[in-house]
Amino acid sequence: MKDFILFSLWTLLGLRQMQARMKNIDGIIEVHDARIPFSGRNADFKFTIGVRPRLLILNKADLADLKDEQNIRKALKKEGWSRVMFADCKLDSTNFVKKIVPTVEEMINEAGRYHRAEERDFNVLVCGVPNVGKSSLINAIRHRYLRAGKATRVGAKAGVTRSLLEKIRVCDEPLTYILDSPGILSPNVKSIEVGMRLALCATLQDHLVGEDIIADYLLYWLNKNSRFEYVEKFGLTEPTDDIQEMLVKIAINEKKVQKIRTTEGGYKYKPNLLAAASLVIKAFRTGELGKVMLDNDFLDADQTHYRTVCS
Repeated sequence: MKDFILFSLWTLLGLRQMQARMKNIDGIIEVHDARIPFSGRNADFKFTIGVRPRLLILNKADLADLKDEQNIRKALKKEGWSRVMFADCKLDSTNFVKKIVPTVEEMINEAGRYHRAEERDFNVLVCGVPNVGKSSLINAIRHRYLRAGKATRVGAKAGVTRSLLEKIRVCDEPLTYILDSPGILSPNVKSIEVGMRLALCATLQDHLVGEDIIADYLLYWLNKNSRFEYVEKFGLTEPTDDIQEMLVKIAINEKKVQKIRTTEGGYKYKPNLLAAASLVIKAFRTGELGKVMLDNDFLDADQTHYRTVCS
């Protein structure tokens, strides 16, 4: 609980820092996980950024099942997102990265800059929930245009960026600066489903939810969607809906055991279920269980469900 409160305070501080800097911001890039294009995107952003032009980059697209990409774009357009890009920022694909600055320049010029109309540089804020690849995006742009090294830390855990940084120069023609932001996630996740999907994609720190609980939700989702790749991956004989049974078998197969002292002074060994759960989660996050679209149910015709989960 203490860690969650501290985590929430960091995100609230990030929102306040963003609001204080907005008068000098020309445009917004929001980064989110392509596997959850609707889940968990912070509704408070629209109040923070005002009417500034914005671009949505759905990162980690290499891990996402995008057979419904056009339907995703249509649903996002109804939300007001006219500019959406799918990307894998860690891959640092030149074809993708070289499109970002021209797109940002175009959208800012179309919208007008009012109080900054005489300025020659562009100031862009990169924001989003934790661990969706904001820092990887900034570093990729900086490398593409300046051939420079990393300007901001990259990590596999949520919350690596802890404060709003000073301007980071990423391009000289046109002169473009980016401000990185801490991952900003509303402390009040209104749906268990949204919370579990965020946790599964590592936008919440694992220990705040529990590796065993995250693995249990993953098993539920895989079975529900007839995704049984985990059977072969973990050497099981058949699909199962019993997470404890599955984790015990994985722990035994992978030799993940705990040494426990007995009351008689000796030792006994038991399967390490948390270690097994971590293996399951890692396999999902690295794509070893196949490409997925966790928000596939949001694309149903019933928009009532969509509004309920996303609000």
